[in-house]
Amino acid sequence: MTYAVDFDGTLCEDCYPFIGASKQEVIDFILAKKAGGHKLILWTCRKGSHLTAAVEWCRLRRITFDAVNENLPEHIALYGGDTRKIFADYYIDNKNLDLFDLRARRNWQEDLKEKKERI
Repeated sequence: MTYAVDFDGTLCEDCYPFIGASKQEVIDFILAKKAGGHKLILWTCRKGSHLTAAVEWCRLRRITFDAVNENLPEHIALYGGDTRKIFADYYIDNKNLDLFDLRARRNWQEDLKEKKERI
């Protein structure tokens, strides 16, 4: 499986352009997935020196990625190039909205409105 993992607000508290406190539960989860042979993609809006700092922050916490802000090399080779959209089996992001959970709720449209107001 491939996991695309956001940085700010997901691996650490959102303090962009600074790096916030670690979110150890998420870090432990992705370290376990990596140890289990799964692929990790760092999927972030950071670029330049801010991206370099994020990758180094992760490296110091033993988090290594198979790709950073791009698709896995095997997918690029398979499809003859990279795309702007990152392909993954799972996306781990603090701004995630689980549509299956929403459909199961009675007032899912109201919940969606509340979620958008918080973002």
